[in-house]
Amino acid sequence: MHALVSRARTRAVETLTLDSPDNRNALSAALVGELADALTDAGEDTGVRAVVLTHTGNTFSAGADLRDPPPPEALTGLLRQIIELPKPVVARVTGHVRAGGLGLLAACDIAAASTEATFAFTEVRIGVAPAVISLPLLPRTDPRALARYYLTGERLDAAAATTTGLITTHGDDVDATLAPVLDGLRRAAPDALAETKRLLTARVLEAFDRDAAHLTALSARLFSSPQAREGMTAFLERRDPAWAVR
Repeated sequence: MHALVSRARTRAVETLTLDSPDNRNALSAALVGELADALTDAGEDTGVRAVVLTHTGNTFSAGADLRDPPPPEALTGLLRQIIELPKPVVARVTGHVRAGGLGLLAACDIAAASTEATFAFTEVRIGVAPAVISLPLLPRTDPRALARYYLTGERLDAAAATTTGLITTHGDDVDATLAPVLDGLRRAAPDALAETKRLLTARVLEAFDRDAAHLTALSARLFSSPQAREGMTAFLERRDPAWAVR
């Protein structure tokens, strides 16, 4: 059976690659489960200094798999796992990111993208809301900019995503951009990295403690609503939903 998340290690950096290009690395129940297992192993392995999360194909992640979506609590758990992992997690993006995929980026400690990458919160266009992914996003991004892109579903380029705080940095060659980052992590003491990460993620975890139950329930309710059924059907049929004003 083809693994949906592949693993490789170079000089103490574990690279986890989302490898489901046929559905644009959509967050299926299976992919979320495999990624959670890989993160657990990396977190427990003393030979791992940092984790890089990347992808095959032209899309980092298209968001929730509409044919096999994970339970909202599974996505909530995955995002919290990334944030609580005692190793820094670095996103490497060379393609597009949509909807729930942006939650993965926000949960990562550092995110770098190529200049060809694009980003969009497409939830409102299929009748749902960016509920669970707001847990890491709201504490880490510019609120005025986020309001625009949450409400409209417009695309952002890499420069706008950097300004908004969706990603840390971007460049024509994402590997060249990340080279000094990974070099710095390799030179850092493991315990110091873990404690420094705890300082940086404290506010994000406060949001999880306060809002996770409510936003998980909201996500479940919206995904089962009539508007979501119409929106997802329209998306799969490549047509406008009934509410679209032409």
